[in-house]
Amino acid sequence: MKRVKAESLKFKVQGSLFRITITSLAAHSSQLAACCLLVLLTTTSLHAQVLSLDTVLHRIDRQNPMLQEYDQRVEALHAYTTGAKSWMAPMVGAGTFMTPYPGQRLMEERDKGNVMISVEQQIPNPAKLNANKNYLQSKARVQQQGRALQYNTLRAEAKTLYYQWLADLQKISILQENERIIDLMLKLASIRYPYNQGSLGNIYKTEGRLSEVQNMMLMTRASIKEKSYRLKALMNIPAMDSIMIDTATVVSFEPNNTLYDTALLGANRSDIKQIDKTIEVMRLNQKLQQYQAKPDFKIRFDHMQPIGRNMPTQFTAMAMVSIPIAPWSSKMYRAEVKGMQYDIAAMKKGREAILTEARGMLAGMAAQLTNMKRQLDNYKTRIIPALRKNYETTMLAYEENRGQLPEVIDGWEAMNMAQMEYVNKLEEYYTMIVRYEKELEK
Repeated sequence: MKRVKAESLKFKVQGSLFRITITSLAAHSSQLAACCLLVLLTTTSLHAQVLSLDTVLHRIDRQNPMLQEYDQRVEALHAYTTGAKSWMAPMVGAGTFMTPYPGQRLMEERDKGNVMISVEQQIPNPAKLNANKNYLQSKARVQQQGRALQYNTLRAEAKTLYYQWLADLQKISILQENERIIDLMLKLASIRYPYNQGSLGNIYKTEGRLSEVQNMMLMTRASIKEKSYRLKALMNIPAMDSIMIDTATVVSFEPNNTLYDTALLGANRSDIKQIDKTIEVMRLNQKLQQYQAKPDFKIRFDHMQPIGRNMPTQFTAMAMVSIPIAPWSSKMYRAEVKGMQYDIAAMKKGREAILTEARGMLAGMAAQLTNMKRQLDNYKTRIIPALRKNYETTMLAYEENRGQLPEVIDGWEAMNMAQMEYVNKLEEYYTMIVRYEKELEK
């Protein structure tokens, strides 16, 4: 039989020292290498990149495809604006002028006609060109506010996921503590059962509670994994990258007096700014339509080269101007101006309605957040400490053979329910803060 030897392998991975003792045949060096590679890969995957909330939001702002789409639209409108003051292309033509049909009898040389070359250029009114340029430039500003509005939505979604991840980590911490507590109960019950100091049913009940805690832990970890993928999608980074949130993040709420001033509130909200920019676009378009009453110009030059001998060359030069104030042509732009005026008035009413509704929502959410903060403080300073003391008292009595396991389980369940309820309310509190900040756009 071949000699078996134990090999000790020591190496460092990202600052951590590992020692692996492998018992193998001397010839199986390839298996040893494969084992080392597996440990290296596993260890590397445990080192996730810790991202603060500001870093997450910055990456969303720079890398999210939805926002990049708005950036491209703005660039497109800027490109369109560069050609806003262009003229129509000149028209050049060639043909014959006053040329008789074949077979006609010619009386003189001039009856042979002329070869004609024509050049025509339309000259638009400069006021119309300037108005058109201003109109196109204002459309880009609407898209910029649209981007800000989309970013506000994505920022609120990212904050919600980030804060929910924080709450899930607190749940994991509570569940790990509960797992340790129930495992201790189970060990004590298993030790006392052979001495008729406990029932088999209590042991099974404890095992069931332990499985429930482990199942909740699995669900919470799956929820964290889902949030991780969603955040990576918002940041547009590879799904295989490993990320972690900053557990030292502090979430706080401070009421904002901006909500009592609709002017300041409107200055902070991108949806209101987008309405303002849209109104500006319509006013500039209205001005552009009003300039349709101004005339346009056209010049034309025709050169005639005679076909007959000893005939003079001739030309025709013409300058033309349009008359847009004619009643049959002015109806269109006048109707456009009047219709846009009604649209502007409608958008102003919509803007007023949004601000009124937002002010009411913000006041209601501020009051609700204050109330939720008080409830969380009660859970943290009164309810959970009292139930923890109750559990510790029953557990101490059970350890001293002065109590029964069901009493300990009841005390633990009451404390566990309060702890989980606290975390659930904390998650609702975080979500409400995000909604509040989304309305304020901060």
